[in-house]
Amino acid sequence: MFAFNGRSSSATAIDAEKGTVAGTVPLEGKPEFAASDGAGHVYVNIEDKSMIFDIDSRKLTVEHRWPLAPCEEPSGMAMDIKHRRLFSGCGNKMVAVTDADTGHVVATPPIGNGVDATAFDPGTGFVFNSCGEGILTVIHEDSPDKFTVVESVKTQPGARTMALDTRTHNVYLSIAEFEPAPPPPPGQRPRRKIVPGTFGVLEFGR
Repeated sequence: MFAFNGRSSSATAIDAEKGTVAGTVPLEGKPEFAASDGAGHVYVNIEDKSMIFDIDSRKLTVEHRWPLAPCEEPSGMAMDIKHRRLFSGCGNKMVAVTDADTGHVVATPPIGNGVDATAFDPGTGFVFNSCGEGILTVIHEDSPDKFTVVESVKTQPGARTMALDTRTHNVYLSIAEFEPAPPPPPGQRPRRKIVPGTFGVLEFGR
């Protein structure tokens, strides 16, 4: 099990059976979401470098560093393990589809603005990207190298945190109302406070 540390630019490996720290992996950048292939590789988006790092979970070393151009500021990540494809939701309104063996970006279908989470449903072949502008972009994997935008579902502004139930194929998004953002400190993004009592969950199905 890995915990990713944005402030220290590292990943902490935890032995889940013993409950102890197994080691630390320097990442040379800010880690975001990650995905595992279940065969010893953990892939993580490095947001400030627009890259994917491939971590060998046994050696606790970074085996590959792959650029994601033209993707910028990748956040959400998911994986199609069967076809060895990684999906990185990018800040410049696209999802970068990467070959998990070669690191080549094979497709960049468009998504909404302000993406946070990315999910893949192996039962339907759908890739979901939840975007802060209030859009859930649904993309179909026609083949490992071909992807089609099926629908841009209207959600609610700020609905970026997502969970996927692969049994029912339903998607869940957390929502809330926000107060106006105060002026941010220099070099930081503005942070809005949630209006108390406004939390909710949106559920979407086929």
